[in-house]
Amino acid sequence: MSETAEHTGHHIDVKEFHPRAQAAIQNPKIRKNFRGAMDGLMSKRKAAFEGWDLETLRDLGANVRLRALANLPDLLEQLEKKLIENGIKVHWAVDGDEACRIVRDICKARDARTVIKGKSMVSEEMELNHYLEEQGIEALESDLGEYIVQLADETPSHIIMPAIHKNTGEISQLLHDKTGTDLSNDVEYLTASARQQLREKFMNADVGVSGVNFAVAETGTLCLVENEGNGRMTTTVPKCHIAVTGIEKVVPTMEDVSALLALLTRSATGQHITTYFNMISGPRKAEELDGPEDVHLVLVDNGRSTIYQDDELLDTLRCIRCGACMNHCPVYTRVGGHAYGTTYPGPIGKILMPHLIGLDEGRHLPSASSLCGACGEVCPVKIPIPDLLVRLRQESVDGDKLHPAKVRGHGAKRSSMEAMIWKGWAWMHASPGIYRLGTGVASKFRALQPSKAGAWTDYRTAPKLADKTLHQRMKERGQ
Repeated sequence: MSETAEHTGHHIDVKEFHPRAQAAIQNPKIRKNFRGAMDGLMSKRKAAFEGWDLETLRDLGANVRLRALANLPDLLEQLEKKLIENGIKVHWAVDGDEACRIVRDICKARDARTVIKGKSMVSEEMELNHYLEEQGIEALESDLGEYIVQLADETPSHIIMPAIHKNTGEISQLLHDKTGTDLSNDVEYLTASARQQLREKFMNADVGVSGVNFAVAETGTLCLVENEGNGRMTTTVPKCHIAVTGIEKVVPTMEDVSALLALLTRSATGQHITTYFNMISGPRKAEELDGPEDVHLVLVDNGRSTIYQDDELLDTLRCIRCGACMNHCPVYTRVGGHAYGTTYPGPIGKILMPHLIGLDEGRHLPSASSLCGACGEVCPVKIPIPDLLVRLRQESVDGDKLHPAKVRGHGAKRSSMEAMIWKGWAWMHASPGIYRLGTGVASKFRALQPSKAGAWTDYRTAPKLADKTLHQRMKERGQ
């Protein structure tokens, strides 16, 4: 959300990452749920790419995304032109607030009171559900995972599998408490019960809202990838369909989609292809029996154009939202998605959210990484996530280059004590005499050295100063 948000949702204080992470680490249920889920997803991804020249495919995917971003302004204009020709109404939103207002106005114009939603991370970014509720419009998630977290009054903990932090027993109890289903560990029964409840909502909803995986500029086609059929129901049963997407999701041609789709499905869920691949090119025609009367596309900026102006951080916009970086991240696997307090958790969230909310808010996120490099190795479009994390770590100390207004006049973001220590270090190392004196005194009084040196020594032994300086030892050797 922007700093001037007009509504409140489930926005969590990002600065509380460390206490939430500690709580998650000490929760054996969360550790077990995520460990089992992530191990399974990693194994499925590995099996899905067997027999493929993965590196060549990743190069192709990266090049498709880089080519699209290099021509993004022109492609967006081409997309708008083709969509309008196809009968789709196009709206532009500078931030999440404006996007919410656009959706509200479309709903109000149709006197809509109920909205059924397909899975959309951009709508989570906008906090659309809470905004619509404040406007007196019921918004119900139709994706099973999103439906579960909505019933639990939570936010998604993963961008592909929103309820991955819950086990079958927890889901059964939740559905029993909220909808009256029987307590059962039978997954098929629980799934069927939820779908039956949602089916009635589909039939009665005034408006359907969905996300977009790829928007094809050449043909004006909105592509939607899914497994449950809820996306197809959302986009065809209600009389009005509103799609929301970030401006970076545009690709030049349908041929480009095939490469990205092969990478997306295998990287996300280990599938060769998803159950449904929807291509939406316009509203229902006169001779057609089903489909919406009106189709709208809301193109959301929300900080993306600012990212686009940075030649290095531009790579963040390559992301196709597969979640592979999360599945392989040792930090995410242990603390889960809710610890981050952001719409996008895990490695991609650590490089994307500081751009969207500013490093004043998200300065702790880039440091929530071991820099093991696994995220960069598995990214299907080769986003150099570790390099970007290092860049953002530096900026979290030196100042936010993308949001200079937030740090103007404040200088470096390090604490006064840290700044004083580094100034002293630089002063001492700039003068050989002072350096020798300082190291000599430190060695002589090494017994007074504290055994604790901040959080670093919570799990490590503090190194002891030598009893003699290097110069003293060399003199003793006659050198």
